[in-house]
Amino acid sequence: MKKLIILPVILFLGLKCVCTAGSQPNSHYTKVNIANFLREKEFNDLFPMRDKFYTYSAFVKAVQEMGHINVKVVRRAVSVYQLTRTDRSTGKSVIVRQDEDWNEDWAKKRPDSSYVIDYGNFCSEQGLLTAKKELAAFFAHIAHETRHGEDGKYNDGLMYIHENNTSLTYSAPNDAYPAVTSKKYYGRGPIQLSYNGNYGYASDCIFGDKNLLLKNPGLVETDPVIAFKTAIYFWMTPQTNKPSAHDVMIGKWRPNAADKAAGRAPGFGMTINIVNGQLECGKGENNYGMKDRIGFYQYFLKKMGISDANCACSCGGMRPF
Repeated sequence: MKKLIILPVILFLGLKCVCTAGSQPNSHYTKVNIANFLREKEFNDLFPMRDKFYTYSAFVKAVQEMGHINVKVVRRAVSVYQLTRTDRSTGKSVIVRQDEDWNEDWAKKRPDSSYVIDYGNFCSEQGLLTAKKELAAFFAHIAHETRHGEDGKYNDGLMYIHENNTSLTYSAPNDAYPAVTSKKYYGRGPIQLSYNGNYGYASDCIFGDKNLLLKNPGLVETDPVIAFKTAIYFWMTPQTNKPSAHDVMIGKWRPNAADKAAGRAPGFGMTINIVNGQLECGKGENNYGMKDRIGFYQYFLKKMGISDANCACSCGGMRPF
């Protein structure tokens, strides 16, 4: 089972699935509510072998609560960050992270770059068809990450709550999110969140407090709402050199010259590159992990009564990031 090393603000190493090249996000769409098109019976039917930990009610609650949150990320001098978290349910905006060098002259001389992550846009933008395609893509990845045993049937997603090997700490030097002594940051939850830097950043975004998950990483395997929130966080949050999977699936991301030279193109295959490109992309068309994710995606599309025949589903010819 692969390890996720998210790099949006980490200082250590570690659908509309676009089927028409010219499509762009369109502001005339009314936001979609997942609970209006995915009922509990349908969720259960998509994951018939799921662990009882992963419930429909936990998923819907996670979507609803994350829907109140947006985070403004401002970067100076490549690696100096400020994060401002806004909770629309309370109207409060709080700076939850400001790196030590934020006000140093050398940092302030470098141009700022910024973006806002609106977690309320998860599977809700650009109409019902786009929302369903994005949800199918999201489900494909979490199903692959947590599957156990029924290869080819695609009915075994959401079975693992944590990775099999829990002996490793998965800690690494990180100024912003240092590991807590005696805590282990192995893969947990639907997306198998790993490493202290990822737990800390997710905790800042989800709760406005990095220490909640840094000090209590086990919450991701004991609280199903938190588990689903970490998966939504990962899906929606851009990484240092990668777009978010969400932006790819709604058609917002467009490859630059370097991306085009690396064979990266809009479509489900690009989300594989974001999630686990180092192990699954640029390796031809027979990579097991890539093929399994594609199989899940196509399975969920069919179960939802839609298709994506023109999608660039493979990342076999894409250079990993």
